[in-house]
Amino acid sequence: MDISQSQIVSFIWGIADDCLRDVFVRGQYRDVILPMVVLRRFDALLEPTKEQVEQEIADQREIGLTDDDFDEGALCDITRLSFYNTSRWTLNRIKSQATDDNNLLYQNFVEYLNGYSENVKDVLRNFDYYNKAKRLADNDRLLAVIEKITDAHINLTDRPATDPDGLPLPAISNVAMGTIFEELLRKFNEENNEEAGEHFTPRDAIGLLARLVFEPVKDNLPKTISLYDPACGSGGMLTEGREYLMSIGVSPSAIQLYGTEINPETYAICKADLIIKGVDPAGMFQGNTIVDNHFSGSSFGYMLTNPPYGKSWKTDKARIYHDKALLDMRFELPLTNFQGEQKRLDSTPRTSDGQLLFILEEIDKMKPLRYQPQGSRIASIHNGSSLFTGDAGSGESNIRRYLIENDFVEAIIQLPNNIFYNTGISTYVWLMTNKKEDRRKGKVQLIDASQAFEKLRKNQGSRNCTITEAFAEMIVKAYTDFAPKEATEDNPIVSKIFDGNDFRYYSVTIERPLRLRSRMTMPKCDELLFDNKKPELSKYLYTTYGELCFTGLQEKVAEIKEYLQDEEIKLTDKQLESLIATKKWEERRQLMTIATELLHIVGTDEYTDYNIFFAKLQEAAKHVAVKLGKKITDAQIKNIARAMSETDPNAEPVIKKKDKKTGVITYEPDTDLRDTEKIAVNEDIQAYFDREVKPYVDDAWIDWDSIEIGCEISFNKYFYKPVALRTLQENEADIIALDKESDGFIKELLAAK
Repeated sequence: MDISQSQIVSFIWGIADDCLRDVFVRGQYRDVILPMVVLRRFDALLEPTKEQVEQEIADQREIGLTDDDFDEGALCDITRLSFYNTSRWTLNRIKSQATDDNNLLYQNFVEYLNGYSENVKDVLRNFDYYNKAKRLADNDRLLAVIEKITDAHINLTDRPATDPDGLPLPAISNVAMGTIFEELLRKFNEENNEEAGEHFTPRDAIGLLARLVFEPVKDNLPKTISLYDPACGSGGMLTEGREYLMSIGVSPSAIQLYGTEINPETYAICKADLIIKGVDPAGMFQGNTIVDNHFSGSSFGYMLTNPPYGKSWKTDKARIYHDKALLDMRFELPLTNFQGEQKRLDSTPRTSDGQLLFILEEIDKMKPLRYQPQGSRIASIHNGSSLFTGDAGSGESNIRRYLIENDFVEAIIQLPNNIFYNTGISTYVWLMTNKKEDRRKGKVQLIDASQAFEKLRKNQGSRNCTITEAFAEMIVKAYTDFAPKEATEDNPIVSKIFDGNDFRYYSVTIERPLRLRSRMTMPKCDELLFDNKKPELSKYLYTTYGELCFTGLQEKVAEIKEYLQDEEIKLTDKQLESLIATKKWEERRQLMTIATELLHIVGTDEYTDYNIFFAKLQEAAKHVAVKLGKKITDAQIKNIARAMSETDPNAEPVIKKKDKKTGVITYEPDTDLRDTEKIAVNEDIQAYFDREVKPYVDDAWIDWDSIEIGCEISFNKYFYKPVALRTLQENEADIIALDKESDGFIKELLAAK
């Protein structure tokens, strides 16, 4: 940025403090000033053709066209721009004809805004600028802002000018104007650090991503380059990618930009920035990438993105499901299970964090090789949870599996902490493609670039460091070299190469038999009357309301809720409804009655073999059924038997079933003893079990039906280097030194003990 551009930025930056204080909070300054900068730039570009446009409008009205059906092509041909303004106003005309009537000023300004072409009005609507202008007018600030932005001491036109003091003011090209706009955006976002991280990625990080995506293939780019960002924010990824392409000789006309942004104001900034730079903004869409598959049927050659992470998408999830059926096929993946059957699986992650959905959107939008033989390339920034959150079979694990098994992942690069404005957590760049070089096929490169940074002199929110050009060069070189590399004093980058299968594993459930000791007692029979999930609350209800529990507690609901509130007991309406349900109270009373009758027959002997105990209950139940005149189900007998039993490691295992033909016995598993082993997919499961499990728990077995294939990538596992413990001699030397500093106090203290 040259001196004149820097002066313009400083001047415009000053408008905010001069005109907006006490009317808008500081966090809103951006969305008031930036649109006015856009308007002034557009206004200035349209000034030379204003009279011609007015004549064309008059001609079109003469032939019967109205404001709603003007020939836009003819107007754009006159302006030689992608926009126009059909109103009689310019900002200078509004200023020169302004009176003390703020209502009239606002009306003229709205007429001016409404005269713009639809693409500019879309920007203004998403900035909610009509309301902001009304607020300025109501507080007697609108004219002040217009006067400032049209001040003759700054030149926002594309023509050289002279200021009131006779000093020359250079013309501002589209590129220079884009630089000014982005510098203002950067300053406003840094001022509002909390929000900045959501919509504004630091330029050093974006520049690195652009190089990682394009540099390896810069000599083999297609004639037309489509660049997409499904979470484009203020458009930094797209504009930085475009600028990098132009820097290596790609014609601007060969670059097509596409993006989606959910936040209206940020979308407006993105679109305005593109229009200011003379870039067609037709590929920008304001919406929700997760819910709106706006680019369905489209594909893109290159993608750069920094999607939101750690952000709930619970509301969005309700919109992509009907009942429990997933409606959006982007998030359903074909995966093969342990038995070798391929199924399409719902692979949505947990609702607390939807960042991996953006990776699925990017994979879905990769341009097929038949349309772009060079292959699509993706760089996407995520936090650590994308690498390892979620057990085998979860949506997160399934997404990682799909990426690894289809060989989409080229590399994952850990960036330095604290390079973003609103978070200091570890972040990682996923580099993906649907056409790997032969040397990369079946391989994944992990790069630790966490130490490749330079400290900033002044923190910018959580951001306290930057990736300098030199460090960016080291990272790109480590990636393109595709070779193992250890860190050195001059180059802190570490690179390691892995097979895709190194990240995949079998999740194997190891079961052990349930062993129960059983004995009928009257107190346990009595306990069957109460809800086993909320026994104390159930007892309170029975003690308080007695027989009313069996006839209906509905009339006592308000009273019960008051008790729950007083006791600070939290229950959902569904849980409370279940707790007071008459039918359930009656079922439990019947169970208690049956158990009491069984007790009279079976007695109170203790059994260490549950199977014998259960058989005795079954036999006794036949007599009880006759006595009570009611059928007793196996489920009731089992509920009673389990209520009378407790686990005992010395008891006999509980038999689930015995095959009559083979004599093979299957035991009931003890869920409290259940364990899960992660076994590398390259290892034989049975051999692992025989070596690592069987020698320690000889009654264990593998639940073969439960085996899931999982995938996780742990940087700590591969890059963590444990620090050697200090020797006793080193500790002793430190203690002696401390003792000398304290004049022998430590020695005296120890002697006193």
